Amino acid sequence: MPNPSTPRRTSTRQSPDRAQRDGRITRAMVLATALEIIDRDGVHGLSMRRLGQALGRDPMTLYRHAPNKAALLDGVAEIVLDQLKVDATDPDWAAQLRRVARNFRGLALAHPQVVPLLVTRPLATPLGLRPLGTLRPLEDVLELLTRAGFTGSDALHIYRALFGFLHGHILNELQEIVERPEETDALLRLGLHRLPIREFPILRGLAPVLASYDGAAELERGLDILLAGLATTITPTAQAHPPGHTANPANRP
Repeated sequence: MPNPSTPRRTSTRQSPDRAQRDGRITRAMVLATALEIIDRDGVHGLSMRRLGQALGRDPMTLYRHAPNKAALLDGVAEIVLDQLKVDATDPDWAAQLRRVARNFRGLALAHPQVVPLLVTRPLATPLGLRPLGTLRPLEDVLELLTRAGFTGSDALHIYRALFGFLHGHILNELQEIVERPEETDALLRLGLHRLPIREFPILRGLAPVLASYDGAAELERGLDILLAGLATTITPTAQAHPPGHTANPANRP
């Protein structure tokens, strides 16, 4: 969790509840409602018409807060990632990255329908054109690592390795869907009995292991491997910066 002494970014957004009582629609309300619709019905279930119905407003009035659906999706990704806090002053960079990874997993499991917006949607947008809120975790992790003495390029490598692992882990975990929860036989629970036994003997044989999948334990095991490998292959080359000191931007990519 972030250090209590770390300055927090303040928001000028009005509380959605207060704005609703005042009879006004704010961007925060629009995005929060859009997130509720996506959580329930998926990205394809979101439209300006449905959003207007949920807010009790003419859909045309919503364009003041989001010019199109693409902007809505970017805004939803921002409000979810805004909950991913990074304490850039933590002297233990590896422990902080582990906390970030756990929190990212928690957000993904809380909003599984939003995962495509976090993992695959950025592929269609150049880095500099993405919503600023979605880039905040990247900037904060780079600050954490450059404070620890890593060069900008090494910090970027560590970030990419971490989030590459996290994205893959989340996609794997969300695919672990049980077909028949009431069944006690692993093959039946996962639907693996449908696979031809001669073509998938190993996969079918791993049914008990697949059925006992523990996402939290898998995350920790993967982080152990990743962070240990990073610690032995990439070492800080500069003196670590004390808390409160801003890393030299020249060291950043």
